[in-house]
Amino acid sequence: MVSEAPPFWWTKPDWRAWALSPFSFLYGQIAGRRMANGKRLSSPVPVICVGNFTVGGAGKTPTVLALVRAARAQGLKPGILSRGYGGSLDVTTVVDPEHHRSTDVGDEPLLLARHALTVISRKRFAGARRLVDEGVDLIIMDDGFQSARLAVDFALIVIDSIRGIGNGHLVPGGPVRAPIRVQMRYVDGLLKVGNGTAADRLVRQAARAGKPIYVASLSPRGDAGISGKRVLAFAGIADPGKFFRTVEELGAEIVERRALPDHHHMGEDEIAELLDKAAASDLELVTTAKDFVRLRSGPGRAEELARRCKVVDVEMMFDDPNAPGKIIDRAIEVHRARRLKEGRYGV
Repeated sequence: MVSEAPPFWWTKPDWRAWALSPFSFLYGQIAGRRMANGKRLSSPVPVICVGNFTVGGAGKTPTVLALVRAARAQGLKPGILSRGYGGSLDVTTVVDPEHHRSTDVGDEPLLLARHALTVISRKRFAGARRLVDEGVDLIIMDDGFQSARLAVDFALIVIDSIRGIGNGHLVPGGPVRAPIRVQMRYVDGLLKVGNGTAADRLVRQAARAGKPIYVASLSPRGDAGISGKRVLAFAGIADPGKFFRTVEELGAEIVERRALPDHHHMGEDEIAELLDKAAASDLELVTTAKDFVRLRSGPGRAEELARRCKVVDVEMMFDDPNAPGKIIDRAIEVHRARRLKEGRYGV
């Protein structure tokens, strides 16, 4: 298994997807109703939601960071709101990257907190209020598009051009989180990542509905010092194949590859096996930034593995470099209009 999502979710619909269709229908009815009828509480500062149509990653984290950089370039103080998936803390918490572990707050928030003030909260509105109390003037929400708990001024949906929405079925028969027709009503912009064709149908659908379409690609930050090296590459992310392709594009030869479940915390035996295999075959160890932050709180020889790893980090590069700034400007404009309508602007 390459992630927590069953592999059949990402292939042409087969008997498993169709056998689960009654449950998918029920799930879709509940999820669609929640999105349509959810009571969205209003934040005193603009909120941008970076989400996707499906379970699993499509590049949300680097998109959030691209928006953080753009916000700072405009003189804003952005803050990041996350649910803290994979962490044990169930209270609203400001993430401290020097003291918290991924087992406390989740791997993505720990990574994001190295770039901007980050709050985790199971309750989106409570998390937003905490960010406002901390002095932010723009909230960038990592995921939470389907939760319908917080009023969003710009919902940017990230879709991978290689995997698209998988087999197109709803959970549990596929990766789709709610009926696409319902989700599309609340989309303010679609970000297509990469040059594949799997997202093209949704891009056309969004364009017909008058939604702006953005295009971007994931680009490595530097070469990580692996060009020409023989490596053991491992990744516990939603799509490890994307990481392996990046490693090869950087000029490394992948001799061993390990695809782990998304957000996976390795046990002592797994860590020792990676170290021993790399030593026995004289291989460089290579992993993702998210896997690296999880190693800090890992058991056994986790710190040793972290020290020996080369980290391949990526950033989201928009075809239009001004696109993140335009998204922020639109969110501010919508927020101002909404607050004036509520009679609460400046409150």
